[in-house]
Amino acid sequence: MTEELRKKAHELDVTVWVGKAGIDSVVDELNDQLADAELVKVKFLRSARGTDSTEALAETLAERVDAELFETRGNTAVYH
Repeated sequence: MTEELRKKAHELDVTVWVGKAGIDSVVDELNDQLADAELVKVKFLRSARGTDSTEALAETLAERVDAELFETRGNTAVYH
């Protein structure tokens, strides 16, 4: 199952972008997309990161939407 999800995640397009407004501005959108899709890919733009790592922001966002952080790669995270 994990290998199948990993392949799907790789082929996904980014559908949520986190910018200078931070993760608070995307919580509702990510929740909506997760209700409709098995996986959602999120890109953390430089303006969102500041001094935080992508991994730290991705973990925080996962907690806020009660989702599983499937993987992070570069500045992108995939939620399940």
